[in-house]
Amino acid sequence: MDAIRKELEKRKDEIKKELRLLFNANDHITGWDVPEADQKEAEKILLDIMQEALDEIRAEILNEEV
Repeated sequence: MDAIRKELEKRKDEIKKELRLLFNANDHITGWDVPEADQKEAEKILLDIMQEALDEIRAEILNEEV
């Protein structure tokens, strides 16, 4: 398990950067598709969607109900 933790810790910044890129890409697309959108509200909804997806993945991995 230590080898897995070491590997993922090494890639932690890269993983976080990729997650930020996913957020930014979807944030920009929303701005293009809905130019009159309240930016902060759109970002909050996007974060909620991403968190829901992470929660679903966690539940699948841990065999829990969402």
